[in-house]
Amino acid sequence: MSSSFRRIGLIGKPNHEGANATLLALYQFLQQRQLEVRIEQRVAESLQLDPALSRDLVDLGKDCDLAIVVGGDGNMLGAARVFARFGVPVLGVNRGNLGFLTDLSPENFAEPLTQVLAGNFVTEQRNLLQVEVHRHDSVKSSNTAVNEAVLHADKVAHMIEFEAYINGEFVFSQRSDGLIISTPTGSTAYSLSGGGPILTPELDAMSLVPMFPHTLSSRPLVVSGTSEILLKVSPANDAHLQVSCDSHVILAVMPGDEIRIRKHPKPLTLVHPPGYSYYKVLRSKLGWGSKLY
Repeated sequence: MSSSFRRIGLIGKPNHEGANATLLALYQFLQQRQLEVRIEQRVAESLQLDPALSRDLVDLGKDCDLAIVVGGDGNMLGAARVFARFGVPVLGVNRGNLGFLTDLSPENFAEPLTQVLAGNFVTEQRNLLQVEVHRHDSVKSSNTAVNEAVLHADKVAHMIEFEAYINGEFVFSQRSDGLIISTPTGSTAYSLSGGGPILTPELDAMSLVPMFPHTLSSRPLVVSGTSEILLKVSPANDAHLQVSCDSHVILAVMPGDEIRIRKHPKPLTLVHPPGYSYYKVLRSKLGWGSKLY
């Protein structure tokens, strides 16, 4: 094999019957090809595999040339936030619903994965967000997001007030249920449900999508990916606020806090089998019309 992928990490939904079957099949497939396989701890326990092969996500990031994630986009997002830090490329096997980030079918992974391991694949860089909550001029919490960072109240349908600045310049103030700041990857996720635009992955851009704004003049805004977005939360807010990163990581926000969002210095590398097309994925997942002639 001409590929540089020799040490493969397997990650997935532990104790999920379908995912477990696929993970076990992948493990056997890779072992037959004399590749070194490392397995996420919870998966190794669920499958009762050799504990010596077991690693946590961070150790997999330090140890592997390629990570294969079995599950839905949620599993991919959690793994991607870790593997991007180590520059480890990620390949997805879909065991979820939509599967925008997971290319391979659990029933027919053998042929495309053989191609990938032989060095025949497409790579793609996806920007991540670096999110920080500042209080009294110090960073109180921070995390990364692959899809989006969302400022919102911890109660449903609760109006909040904030100001938005881009590169230090005041842009707007808003009373709304919150604001979605999305990467191109996240533009087909929560942001799309909120009426945001689809941004193709190669764009160096971010979108700001208001959530149920109190005025009809509020519209989504697309800015350069090199921008720094600053959200100043009004001290008058009476609700508990938070910033959600990919709906997984919650950062607490107090009235008067500032949220700073910018592009993370390390992108995520996705590996796709040959023949991958972003527009084909869009047509399939969103039910767009096929060619007329």
